[in-house]
Amino acid sequence: MQQHKKIHWPNVMAPIAAVYPHIRTIHDDTVQDNYYWMIDYFKKGDKSQEVIDYLEKENAYTNSMLGDTADLQEKLFYELKSRIKEKDESVPYYKNGYYYYSRTEEGNQYFKFCRKKGTLEAEEELLLDIDRLADGHAYYTAKGFSVSPDNRLLAFSVDTVSRREYTIYIKNLETGEIYPDQIKNTEGAAIWGNDNLTLFYTAKNPVTLLSEKIMRHVLGSDPAADELVYEEKDNTNYIAVGKSKNGKYIIINSEGTLSSEVWLLDADFPQTEFRVFQPRMPDVLYSVIALEDRFLILTNDEAINFRIMQCPLDQTERSNWQIFMDHRPDVLVSDIEEFKDFLAIAERKNGLTQLAIYNLNSQQQHYLDFGEVAYTVYPAINVEYNSQKLRYGYTSLVTPSSVYEYDMADRHKVLLKQQEVLGGYDQTAYITERIFATARDGVKVPISIVYKKGTKLDGTAPLLQYAYGSYGASMDPTFSSNRLSLLDRGFIYALTHIRGGEEMGRQWYEDGKMMRKMNTFYDFVDCGKYLIENHYCTSEHLYAQGGSAGGLLMGVVANIAPEQYHGIIAQVPFVDVVNTMLDDTIPLTTNEYDEWGNPNESEAYFYMKAYSPYENIDVKKYPNLLVTTGLHDSQVQYFEPAKWVAKLRATKTGDTILLLKTDMDYGHGGASGRFDYLKEIALEYAFLFKLEGMIPDHAQQ
Repeated sequence: MQQHKKIHWPNVMAPIAAVYPHIRTIHDDTVQDNYYWMIDYFKKGDKSQEVIDYLEKENAYTNSMLGDTADLQEKLFYELKSRIKEKDESVPYYKNGYYYYSRTEEGNQYFKFCRKKGTLEAEEELLLDIDRLADGHAYYTAKGFSVSPDNRLLAFSVDTVSRREYTIYIKNLETGEIYPDQIKNTEGAAIWGNDNLTLFYTAKNPVTLLSEKIMRHVLGSDPAADELVYEEKDNTNYIAVGKSKNGKYIIINSEGTLSSEVWLLDADFPQTEFRVFQPRMPDVLYSVIALEDRFLILTNDEAINFRIMQCPLDQTERSNWQIFMDHRPDVLVSDIEEFKDFLAIAERKNGLTQLAIYNLNSQQQHYLDFGEVAYTVYPAINVEYNSQKLRYGYTSLVTPSSVYEYDMADRHKVLLKQQEVLGGYDQTAYITERIFATARDGVKVPISIVYKKGTKLDGTAPLLQYAYGSYGASMDPTFSSNRLSLLDRGFIYALTHIRGGEEMGRQWYEDGKMMRKMNTFYDFVDCGKYLIENHYCTSEHLYAQGGSAGGLLMGVVANIAPEQYHGIIAQVPFVDVVNTMLDDTIPLTTNEYDEWGNPNESEAYFYMKAYSPYENIDVKKYPNLLVTTGLHDSQVQYFEPAKWVAKLRATKTGDTILLLKTDMDYGHGGASGRFDYLKEIALEYAFLFKLEGMIPDHAQQ
């Protein structure tokens, strides 16, 4: 068995966080929380500066402990960056007489949003220069580009803080003028009525950041006087507003984990009232697709893996729904891309994605074939309703991201663009596998694996195990040019498709949430055990990584299987589950009750307390840990990982390393530029390489 080289860690004292006991009593259960005070920066309390001082001390400590990797981090950053084609252009998409695309320029962090009229040979119109707009901002995100039906006006939204609170702007594309109508504190999307004057958008609660209201804005009016057209009373639901692809309807979607509701308005008459499509029903999710002569409804009503129903345009109540495509217990219907004469239906079967093409005229259906054991396929940008050509994306662990155009009538496909990996990339130099591990309750859990040819599968290679496992979000096998820096240095990468995602169907998600959440954590540990037993690695060379809810996974794994992992990377980890879910002033808390449970209810409280990483820190040896967070994170607040690290440091035994890195400028998604985020990846990789003894000897003197 390969042993680690002796690793040198500087003799630097780790920060010790102050203790200010806080007592929580609920359900006759009393808990002392010594680090509750770290919420103060978020709450603007009297200890706010002490929070900042502590985070900066932890950053300084992390920099000291990884100081001998500084050269390696710089090398890795340029290595990662060198694979990215700096001067590049997206595949143009056609909408309403124009081709739209974005392009990047060498040396610039952001992009330009452009269009050409009628043909790709036409003169370019530069609609937005994000490189220029972002100048002077530590963080800058622009999204929600929405052109008015007459092609004259562009609505777009900007976040400069990284808390996903967007301000909507409107630009006159003929004059270049930015209108004074600046609509603040929104979700970002702006939807045009067909009068080219009316905009609909989702307003956020400035404290909880919940999406609570759909507002109507008329150009030239004061946003403070915008009209409320819909208010969500259920604080466990998310809401959004959009437009049907055929342009006929403005659509409001309200959806929680368990039920949903849709409201419609005729886009030609945007000043009229919305009408409910079908009032929400307990434990029934549904979404609506508008065709020329009917609505299609994708729903789990009496169909756990969803089925497709249909109804007349003027009779939308559930009593009028008829079966269009019935439920299949082994196939999850996840999405529908509609066209005038075709449907592209995204499905999941045996843990893999597939695309079915349905001809609305002939009522015939066929599937696309992809020819790899593990891959990801999905509808790409398809904004033109009157088209028989489907754009879809395709990738795998070894196939770079690709965009194809498929003629659904003559069944011919064309590769429009494949991600170019600069410096040369030989797909045949890497091997991908798909295996199944048996979890402790007998369930087979898929694992997608990739490694470079020549890597020994005798337990001596280091292996990075990754998963997410929440919200029904499926972690499908995709290509990453950054991952090559691991594979080329002998790492194996294992993507574990644990319960809590939807890879194996809706039941896969149901079995990994609420009062069955432990399945998520046990699946991950059991997959790691399987990888060891089958000689992909040993515990001395096994590493784990996950972010956000996947960071919760990392925290639980560190508690329940510390001996199985040599190191863990927890990115923006959701690790203080009970306290966060008890505080409904924290952004998104109430939206999450259907995922984790409501701890104001005794059974849910004690269940989540039994796994919450912060609640279950024990006096024992933990794996080496690198924890990352962002001061402005709106999804998982900075104080969760900060408290977790402070308590771990005060409790754990042994000589393993515990590092906390807080980005003081960014939030949940990290840096906004297309290169800055690579610095965090370089830090994470350097952490792994140091634990493997792969730092050059001269750097450890």
